[in-house]
Amino acid sequence: MSIASDARFWDRSSRKYAMGAIADQAGYERTLDRTRALLGPGDRVLELGCGTGTTALRLAGDVQNYLATDISAGMIAIANEKHAAGPIPALVFRTATVDALAPDDEQFNAVLGFNYLHMVRDLPGTLRRIHALLAAEGLFISKTPCVGDMNPLIRLALLPAMHAIGKAPYAGVFRAADLSQHICAAGFDVLATESHATKGNDNRPYIVARKRT
Repeated sequence: MSIASDARFWDRSSRKYAMGAIADQAGYERTLDRTRALLGPGDRVLELGCGTGTTALRLAGDVQNYLATDISAGMIAIANEKHAAGPIPALVFRTATVDALAPDDEQFNAVLGFNYLHMVRDLPGTLRRIHALLAAEGLFISKTPCVGDMNPLIRLALLPAMHAIGKAPYAGVFRAADLSQHICAAGFDVLATESHATKGNDNRPYIVARKRT
């Protein structure tokens, strides 16, 4: 299995994914409000793993530039369809991985990764790449399912079985404490760790980190 196979999985799943409902709408709105408060009207923002663009379309109107990326061309196609129905001048969708973005070309004031970090195959390398893409004292804002803190049956049986039969993409297994350590090791200072869930603890910490210079 590879990044290419992950992209094909999401391409196949994109239309079904787009029709799915947000499980915790109130928690999602809390995340949007918190993120919006951290962004400024002059900011250049990068979102990684944007999916079908729901979050980008909610946040892009409040900043100067917003680049939303995903490895799946199918997801980006749906995002562009939504964007065409309600254009936001600051927003651009692009099929890309973090490795395809050149630090010398674009420096961002904030990088967002919602439901993203557990899907990358090289977590330390991805975090270092995000660090390089940020301007001085830029913010990395993430919300990540920490599978290592979930029911053992999920991480030890269900996920491996679904992945083996092609019903799930790659998913990294780590705890929230491990994730914070990885973020710090990549050159960030963690400013806040929060839970935005309104339906119990969903083990998805919302982390705000600043680039250490």
